[in-house]
Amino acid sequence: MNRPIYSFLTRWFVCSLGLWIAAGFLSSSISYGNRFGVIVLSGFILAVINVVLKPILIIFSLPVILLTLGLFMIIINGLTVFIASKLYHSLEITNFWAAVFAGMVIGLVNYLVTAILEERRHEHI
Repeated sequence: MNRPIYSFLTRWFVCSLGLWIAAGFLSSSISYGNRFGVIVLSGFILAVINVVLKPILIIFSLPVILLTLGLFMIIINGLTVFIASKLYHSLEITNFWAAVFAGMVIGLVNYLVTAILEERRHEHI
């Protein structure tokens, strides 16, 4: 499979899975109407935001990221989740801090999925 397509599909899966897990933890703050399609489409929107908008946000906030030793990336991740919820109204996130938590969950899921895929790739080499 083409590497950029595989990378985007993995990002889409990770975003969808992370949103679903975060919605499970924060069911009072994150709502998707218990519809699988909402999670999948929200994950797609978030993956597109992460490909297009997130690098621009990182470049503009680089001084703050360096000053906080990277911790400001948590806020950027939350901002991308919050933007996704504003673009797709079926995903309802009540406040920014719930979006920040969802961004942290998505980051953790991304770390775990990436570690598993890297381990499997090294086994096949």
